[in-house]
Amino acid sequence: MFDNIVKKFGFINTIEGYSYLILLFIAMPMKYIFGYPLAVKIVGMAHGVLFILFCILLVEAWKKTNWSLKENILFFLASLIPFGTFYTKNRIKAYE
Repeated sequence: MFDNIVKKFGFINTIEGYSYLILLFIAMPMKYIFGYPLAVKIVGMAHGVLFILFCILLVEAWKKTNWSLKENILFFLASLIPFGTFYTKNRIKAYE
């Protein structure tokens, strides 16, 4: 049975990944190319909140599922690179 906390973690992983891509490819160019720094402030704050929630849910899912430390480190590192969320999403599906 796929635990509810793991589903929440997978959902936040996806949303956090998209917010990271929006920050990098939309908000940052708006700031540095078009001189509109408010975009980074808004998207950056949203991404920061989602990243903290991602970290909390990662720890909670780790407790519930007994994932290995290596797997958790890979989940965390994947969240730091663009498109790394797809790695995590595929690995979570493997636990179904």
